[in-house]
Amino acid sequence: MSVFGFGKSDLPRIKALSPKRSRVISVLDVGSEKISCLIARLRPRIAGEMLPERTHAIEVIGVGHHRSRGIKAGAVVDIAAAEMAIRQCVDAAERMAGLTVESLIVSLTAGRLKSVRRRAETDVVGEVSVADLSRVSDRAAKMPLDEGRIALHSTVYDIQLDDDSGLDNPVGMSGERLSANLHALTAEIAPLRNLEAAINRAQLVVEAFVATPYASALATMVEDEAQMGSACIDMGSGATTIAIFHNGRFVYADQIALGGANITMDLARGLSISPADAERIKVMHGSTLAELLDDSGEPIMVQPLGETGDAHPIVVKRSLVTKIIRPRVEETLELVRDRLNASGLGHVIGKRVVLTGGASQLAGLAETARTVLQRNVRLGRPLGVTGLNPSSKGPGFSTSVGLLIYPQVAHREYLAERSIAAQAIEKAMEGGRFGSWLRRAL
Repeated sequence: MSVFGFGKSDLPRIKALSPKRSRVISVLDVGSEKISCLIARLRPRIAGEMLPERTHAIEVIGVGHHRSRGIKAGAVVDIAAAEMAIRQCVDAAERMAGLTVESLIVSLTAGRLKSVRRRAETDVVGEVSVADLSRVSDRAAKMPLDEGRIALHSTVYDIQLDDDSGLDNPVGMSGERLSANLHALTAEIAPLRNLEAAINRAQLVVEAFVATPYASALATMVEDEAQMGSACIDMGSGATTIAIFHNGRFVYADQIALGGANITMDLARGLSISPADAERIKVMHGSTLAELLDDSGEPIMVQPLGETGDAHPIVVKRSLVTKIIRPRVEETLELVRDRLNASGLGHVIGKRVVLTGGASQLAGLAETARTVLQRNVRLGRPLGVTGLNPSSKGPGFSTSVGLLIYPQVAHREYLAERSIAAQAIEKAMEGGRFGSWLRRAL
């Protein structure tokens, strides 16, 4: 069964968690460098231990990760290779957890993510009713999207009654004009369908898609940061994504098609070595702070590109590695800075930025980000879960952990209710002669 329905302008949302029941969920983070699968048990917290929007404690019981194949910048480029990598990743998590996975919450980076902010108004007679609030939210959500795009997330982030804004729940309040501001994060449909097809070929079902920047922010931002306004920058292998939160709500997202893989290829080309050797040098010796490095100490020895194992290795200076890495990092951060300024929410973010993702672990990157962005930058690691081994607690697993947190906040998203007639027609179109005729007629 596909998450895409005929004529839908947004994707279905997962059901809200019961505050009294435990549940096992499985998530899949599909990246350009690695694919990660986590299986976790969510147990209700006792009333005295409940945190805002965190009704359940998360215990990871299964972990699997595999080198990404057939995926580039989060999009499927070889469906057979992607299917095999997904199978092997999920199988490793299943063996550790001792159970079988049927459905998954899946991260999404592809699809040219784009934020759209909408505003709708309605007249109120006397006190605001639940119907008034639903009507104005529905109007905001139903504004048309660009052709070929679908809404991943829709969140009402500000409600206004006459001249009073920032209301959480205006039901029962008196006024004449009710307004709602809604943030919709949209994506192109084709890359989503291809990713779902690869997962379906692995005999798995997509329960929901969650945008990578949203998931990473959920895992790394603390409550005060999300409430006061902050940006989360996830530097992955194939892309760098941006998420902005304000008043505890997800209000903006963007992405840049540059990431850790670009740094690796710069090293491979600049030093004339293989990408595998370039990745090893980046991880072990890479830095963005030239002033902290000199060429003393143990030299870096690496095999020249195309040479056999008995060829004489070349000596690479650490200062040269830094000179190759730093310009690409600065370019990426300058693009992030420009996107933050263009969002119109620079005043919301203030001086607070959380940096996460696998590529964020490069030595000196946080300091360089502070200089380029002119903001306070901290390195964000996934928070609020137990059961992870030390190798899975780093910034590279922020998206995976955010996917585990997502079911607790999914109820905040707005989903327009469809009429019984619309649901009946959609069901009829799933098959049979009437469905075939109706498709042709429409």
